[in-house]
Amino acid sequence: MNRSSKLRKLLNAGETLVMPDAYDPISARIIEKAGFKAVQCSGGSISIASCLQAETDLGLEENLEATRRITCSVSVPVMADGEDGYGDPDTVADTMRRFIGAGVAGINIEDQILSRGRECNIVDADLMVEKIKSARKAAIAEENPDMIINARTDALRAYEHRNDGLREAIKRANMYLDAGADLAFVCYAATLDEVKTLAKEICGPISIAAGMPYNIREFTIDDLKQLGVARVSLPILAILSAVRALSTSISLISEPDGFARIVDDEICCSPGELSALLRS
Repeated sequence: MNRSSKLRKLLNAGETLVMPDAYDPISARIIEKAGFKAVQCSGGSISIASCLQAETDLGLEENLEATRRITCSVSVPVMADGEDGYGDPDTVADTMRRFIGAGVAGINIEDQILSRGRECNIVDADLMVEKIKSARKAAIAEENPDMIINARTDALRAYEHRNDGLREAIKRANMYLDAGADLAFVCYAATLDEVKTLAKEICGPISIAAGMPYNIREFTIDDLKQLGVARVSLPILAILSAVRALSTSISLISEPDGFARIVDDEICCSPGELSALLRS
């Protein structure tokens, strides 16, 4: 059974699959060692780890290399962040082939038009449908029909009025599932009520991003499990936690009791913990 088949089996098990997002091999290994059954790559977190000003600065080649290193560091299935597929439907097919070559079990493809500004625009829904169909055909051609396609819509952020965005997100999610996507990923769900509406009106498995600044106090993983959400990702929790821990540890060095506080507060892992983590 290849990794895509394993991931498909996990998604079809009837339980919510929680996939924390990794940004490098060590974060992926931590996720695996913590007992999670799959890992999601986060383009946003990878770009932050590379000190890029924006996720749009993360090119395909760098994304592929980071993803390849992550897949090689763990034994559990890994999903790639394929951004917008990096182009038109024909380009998406090539993108799919290249990520399959990097060893991933699934891929996210979004309908957002990538830009450096705060404004969010989305492509025509019919174009996104063609991208999904192209990606599926490419996976079949690569003899990996179980490749998971997580079709993401950013409609909730793209519309000025929240209710309009919610209706469009539902419409697009159903279109994407009909086109061959395995999951409908509605990004920017900010409240539990919004998730309830999505779970009720989308005719198929949905994916929700949790632990984000805009929803971290609004709902829990258990809330999402009770609603039957198929997949939960945590796009930036790992990188934000790592930045805070390292910043705290480095700042304590100049304090008179800095080393003691680092040890007492368990900010750093022990040599034994590190050794266990690095053993594959």
